[in-house]
Amino acid sequence: MTTDAVTDTSVDTAADAAVEGVRRRVAGADWTAVAQELDELGCALTPRLLTPEQCREIAGLYERTDAFRTTVDMARYRFGSGTYRYFTHQLPPLVAALRAALYPPLLAVARDWSARLDRPAPWPDDLDAWLAACHEAGQDRSAQILLRYEPGDWNALHRDVFGEMVFPLQVVIGLDAYGTDYTGGEFLLVEQRPRAQSRGTTVPLPQGHGLVFTTRDRPVRSKRGWSAGAMRHGVSTLRSGRRHALGLVFHDAS
Repeated sequence: MTTDAVTDTSVDTAADAAVEGVRRRVAGADWTAVAQELDELGCALTPRLLTPEQCREIAGLYERTDAFRTTVDMARYRFGSGTYRYFTHQLPPLVAALRAALYPPLLAVARDWSARLDRPAPWPDDLDAWLAACHEAGQDRSAQILLRYEPGDWNALHRDVFGEMVFPLQVVIGLDAYGTDYTGGEFLLVEQRPRAQSRGTTVPLPQGHGLVFTTRDRPVRSKRGWSAGAMRHGVSTLRSGRRHALGLVFHDAS
């Protein structure tokens, strides 16, 4: 066996171990507690899903233009300030592993929410089958995002709805250390409450942890049963440093 062959085998083994570690950490999360917090606030932090080294590896992909299908300048479209890049469908192994591992526990929450709101639950058990349905409906572009914020950058309140095919939950993962690598840049979630003032929630993203949050609304108990509480998300102004985040969306874009 040549030296190159030995090296390639070692790299493959390390990559497989990293992917398996991601799957194990996702499976080990307390998804009952996550679901309860989602019910209460519309968002919930997970335990650490990525190591600091893996966070730096994914953040470093930002410089590789071949990994992305397009780059969006938020100021140009009045989305805020900063840039983000949409990955191609050839996702890096860690990103693909995270998305695949997170889908099953989030699917259980999605189906529960749909039942409470008396809505259809069109999502199959298999993520690939759901994405195939998105593509058949004309939503065939990757919606996985790597975001970068510099001092003064921010993200306006919005929803990541790209068509009729929508998965009701998504995940953002902090890739830099809050309070060390950057300050400011907290995740924002604002709930529009019927006949009441809006309620805001701010969450600093710990490095390597995921924040699960609603794509557009969540079930809210009312006198008549359950109603949909509309929600939008964004990012507060970055005060210093540089902030990277990985956005995982479970439907594709049109």
